[in-house]
Amino acid sequence: MQRKWDRHEILQLLTLSATLAGLSITALTIFKKHDVDKFAVTIADDILAAVALCFLLATYLFFFSLRTRHSSLAAKLELVGDVIFLVALTGMVATGFIIMYTVW
Repeated sequence: MQRKWDRHEILQLLTLSATLAGLSITALTIFKKHDVDKFAVTIADDILAAVALCFLLATYLFFFSLRTRHSSLAAKLELVGDVIFLVALTGMVATGFIIMYTVW
């Protein structure tokens, strides 16, 4: 039963990280439309691009952790995916603060 619950949690993280990757790309394109402080826009753009890449990488790691038959490899992939997901989430919040305090 425990493995089934873990699988359910990984599936939720998989869909969430894929959604947040798309949201990061959308925010990047919308943020490009504003003509404000170019330095702040460049920093926020770079962070959003890195965040989108991290979310995409986390999505792949979660996917492969679900597909592998080796439980030890699945646990390692899940752990690395969790860390990358949290780093990307922190970067997204940091970008939100940059946008909030420099653009608006």
